[in-house]
Amino acid sequence: MINKFLETLYSKVFINIIVDNSHTTVYIEVCSKNNIVDTIEKTFKTTGINTKVYEFVKLYAKESPFNYISVLDNSPSQGAIPTSKSSEMGIYTDIDSTKTISLNDWSVYSSEYDLNSIVNEYESIGVDFIFSPFLIMSRFFKDKINNTLSMFILIESNYLSMAIFDNSHLLYGEYIDVRHQNDDDLLMNASLDDDSTDIGDINLDEIDIDEDSSLDDFADIEDLDSTSEINEFSEAKEIKEVQHDAADDTIDSVGFDEDYKRFLLIQHSLNIFYKDDKYDSQFIEHVYIADSIGITNSLKKYLEEEMFLSVYVRKIELCVEVSEMAKAELNEI
Repeated sequence: MINKFLETLYSKVFINIIVDNSHTTVYIEVCSKNNIVDTIEKTFKTTGINTKVYEFVKLYAKESPFNYISVLDNSPSQGAIPTSKSSEMGIYTDIDSTKTISLNDWSVYSSEYDLNSIVNEYESIGVDFIFSPFLIMSRFFKDKINNTLSMFILIESNYLSMAIFDNSHLLYGEYIDVRHQNDDDLLMNASLDDDSTDIGDINLDEIDIDEDSSLDDFADIEDLDSTSEINEFSEAKEIKEVQHDAADDTIDSVGFDEDYKRFLLIQHSLNIFYKDDKYDSQFIEHVYIADSIGITNSLKKYLEEEMFLSVYVRKIELCVEVSEMAKAELNEI
């Protein structure tokens, strides 16, 4: 009761930290009576807490006793699994060395060692929330996840968070570190995937196709077959359209560009989903991408032309979404 009264006297300060490549971005929202009254964002050339980051965070944290620090988890040993039952989690990951959070009938997990490392790294400023990118993605695409069978991908500079949902039920999830992928290994996987997915080897009767999936499910999307334009597909948010012109894109003949690497990794993961018996494999036709970095037109073209997928791209501001997640969590406490 006292806290509720004090909350009316003070602003709430949400401090959100995203580590990406060689930089750390700190995004701050100052809120009063559930309204944002100020936003501040600054990027630092460090992946940890140095003096500049510490002083910047502390400067705004001291504005209110109601300050909340959130970090986006980038632990390599994390993922999402299609069960919330402890007895079944061991099928998908080593539960003895991870921490899990269950959401309805699926869960996210992360390495206990890596989570402790994050806490230790930010010990000087304190951390209130560590958010899984799968939670950010599922919240961002809630309008589609709840009523479609589709693949969803959150793209960061170094990572891919990939999940397949069927009407809010998770079928498959994988967190992929793009940095540590060797071109030769990617080619080998691609070769194996091509061999294993020869049309003569696929028993279509064993793959469930969502017969109810139709263009009616995507009534808010104009011209689904267009490869030159991606339209807005959410009326809940104000989203900038992302224009694509496949004719402008070429594959780099000297090594793989980043988007081609991403394509090969997505292709390989989707093949695992189709072939591994522990997953409830269903045929995927649609892909929704949350783009936090400004990907080139190439990735969409690769997915559409090589895998015959319908691809839709939505820009995402990770810092803003982490802040929104922190607010949502706070309201549940």
